Amino acid sequence: MERPELPLAQLHAFVVLAEELHFGHAAARLGIAQPPLSQQIRRLEDKVGHALFTREPGRVALTAAGRELLPAARRALTDLADGLAAARAVGSGRAGRLRIGFAASLALTVLPGLLRAFRERLPDVRLDIREMTTAPQIAALRDKAIDVGLLREPPADDTADAADGTELCFRTVLTEPFVAVLPSAHPLAALRTVPLARLADEPFVLLPRAAGPRLHDQIIGLCEAAGFTPRITQRAVEWQTVCALVETGLGVSLAPASIRRIRLKGVAFRAVEPNARTRVAVGWREDDRSPLVAQLLATVSRDPDSAR
Repeated sequence: MERPELPLAQLHAFVVLAEELHFGHAAARLGIAQPPLSQQIRRLEDKVGHALFTREPGRVALTAAGRELLPAARRALTDLADGLAAARAVGSGRAGRLRIGFAASLALTVLPGLLRAFRERLPDVRLDIREMTTAPQIAALRDKAIDVGLLREPPADDTADAADGTELCFRTVLTEPFVAVLPSAHPLAALRTVPLARLADEPFVLLPRAAGPRLHDQIIGLCEAAGFTPRITQRAVEWQTVCALVETGLGVSLAPASIRRIRLKGVAFRAVEPNARTRVAVGWREDDRSPLVAQLLATVSRDPDSAR
């Protein structure tokens, strides 16, 4: 396909003159004198190879060639204006697509308030929300499969370097306590606060370590600090499944307090002692200059209560 070489100024002048059908009015609307307008139209006609207007004293009219060109010229100018507006919106962080990974339990706490606040500020941004546990989120950030992650227990120093040199940054969004997850008929469910040592002889249901190594190790560490190593008899990838397995009597668990929002009649959630907290953070690539990532981080900073 041959590439047309038509300056936009000539197309714009043509469309305005076609709408006004008067050189003086069209020139005034364009903010130029009549001679430059006539020159632009003649140059365009030279490129087309045919006259676009008939010129008679006191009367200007489109020729058949001009009538044929006009719709295409209008579309070209409109498409360019729309493209420029879209590019400016994306460049300023007011539009585009943002890919967010999130841990399933955060759908009960952080995610709804954060997304609501973000969409109120930037309704034209398309959000691609992907549920994944912590370790896959970190891998997805490094692979540029997601732009932002909402995860539990990121690296302790707030940065994580990969072999390829990708550096990830993390910012704490909130911390929350752990709770014991018990079958509702369990004797310990009668207590308001469960001493961790009382769980020493219980079978445990936990997420696999690969799903979130630091959270898994923190739970094991809490149990060991209470004098025992938990006997893990069942594993499940999501906290919803952990709770369902606890409900059937297959074991007990330690979990972030937010899972209390999972409503299962046969499950009781109780505070534990000693008290400990788990950290929720937002993660991103340090070298990511996307304005949408910056906008999300600004939303987290501006609306910290929206995540609670």
